Amino acid sequence: MTNPILKSGDKLVLASHNKGKLAEFSSLLADFGITVLSAGDLDLPEPDETETTFAGNAALKAVAASKATGLPALADDSGLCVSALGGAPGIYSARWAGPDKDFPAAMARIHEGIGEDERDAWFICVLCLAFPDGTTRSFEGRINGQITWPPRGDKGHGYDPIFTPEGETRTFAEMADAEKNAISHRARAFKSFRESCLD
Repeated sequence: MTNPILKSGDKLVLASHNKGKLAEFSSLLADFGITVLSAGDLDLPEPDETETTFAGNAALKAVAASKATGLPALADDSGLCVSALGGAPGIYSARWAGPDKDFPAAMARIHEGIGEDERDAWFICVLCLAFPDGTTRSFEGRINGQITWPPRGDKGHGYDPIFTPEGETRTFAEMADAEKNAISHRARAFKSFRESCLD
């Protein structure tokens, strides 16, 4: 790329208070010489996710963080979509787990809402890069798979124990982090972001 949008030495705000995400993105961006600061470390408020799409919510978070800091900001919005539930929980994936992040209950709700033969599901991740002037670039990643019941595995987070990606016999929660991160929806979105924005 002749003119990368982000260059070695740049600072980038990750519009998230999630320490796991900060570690993941810091590691992904370290090779490019980019310093990642988190919204949590900068005491930025978490904006209400009021949009109706992954792209809308990612943009809302990235734009808010960029305007507050005067730095480029990267946000992601992701979730599990289940065909038999009309794409739910989708953008409400975290909210289905409630304020106490009760993912076992959220996974049971999915299982109870679908039939034995209605297993198609997919994870979506949209990354949005925003600049202080309000311009944004978005990148989407998707991985198809099946809902598995009962839940299996103790790695990963969220809905990983009930999602088996296409071509696999293991759930995300049965894979080592490096294996999951090589094929996940977030990895696919990051690949598009990297090819478009990094040197």
